[in-house]
Amino acid sequence: MKHQFLKNYLILSGWLFLFSLGFFVSVGQTQMSPKEVLQKADEARGNAQGIQWDIKIESMEAGREQVRTIRVTARGYHSLAETLYPANVKGQRLLMIDRNMWFAKPGLSKPVPISPRQKLMGMVSNGDVASTNYSGDYNITQTADVQFNGETCYLFDLKALDSRATYDRIKYWISKKRLVGLQAEFYTVSGKMFKTATFEYQNSIALEGREREFISRMTVNSAIVKEDVTTMSYQKPILKKVPDAFFNLNLLMK
Repeated sequence: MKHQFLKNYLILSGWLFLFSLGFFVSVGQTQMSPKEVLQKADEARGNAQGIQWDIKIESMEAGREQVRTIRVTARGYHSLAETLYPANVKGQRLLMIDRNMWFAKPGLSKPVPISPRQKLMGMVSNGDVASTNYSGDYNITQTADVQFNGETCYLFDLKALDSRATYDRIKYWISKKRLVGLQAEFYTVSGKMFKTATFEYQNSIALEGREREFISRMTVNSAIVKEDVTTMSYQKPILKKVPDAFFNLNLLMK
C-alpha cells in the first residue's frame, strides 16, 4: 500500500509539474518586450524572410498630381525597389542594405550612395518604400497605453540610432491585439512634426504557418501644408525565396 501511495504521488507530482510548465509557457508567449512588439509590427510592413509586393504611389503636392509604381523585393533588413511606371523613370532602382542605400538607373556607370531621408515623391522618402526596420533603426525611449480608433494601442516614442535612419524621431501607435502599426508622427531633429501617416491592413501573408495581416495602404499627410497628401497602395504581396545576389551592389547595374 505504501508503494502504491508513492506511485500515485509521483504521478500526481509529474502532472502538476507539466501543468505548471505549460502555464508558464502560455503566459510567456503572451508577454512580449517592447522591441518584440516593434518587430512584429515591422513584419506586417515588409520585414520578412523573402517577400515581394508592388506599391502604387499617388501624390498631391502644391496642386500637382503624380503617380508611380514600384516593385519591392525584400528579405529581412535588405530590400530592392525597382520603378515600373511611368516610362521616364522605369528601371530606376533603390537598393537598401541595413541602413545604407544606393540609387541606380539606366545610363549611370555605377550606383550612387543616397540617403533614405531624401524625398522620393510627394510626402514619401526613399526609406518609406524599403522594408520597414523600426526595431533595428530606433531606440524605444518611452511607452504608453492609449486608444486609437477604438483599439487599445502601445504608443512608442522612437529615437533614431544614427543619421542613416529615415527619420530622427517617430511616435508610433501599434495595436495591442493585432500587433500592427496604426498611425505614426514624424519629427525633425529639432522636435518639429512635419508629417503623419495612417496604415491599413487589407492584405495578408502566411508567416510561420499562420495568416498575418499585411499592409495595404499608407496615407501620408503633411503637417505643414494640409492639402499635400501621398498614398501608397500595396498590391500583390507574395512570399518567395530571395537569393543573396538580389542585394549584391556589384550586380545592381546589370
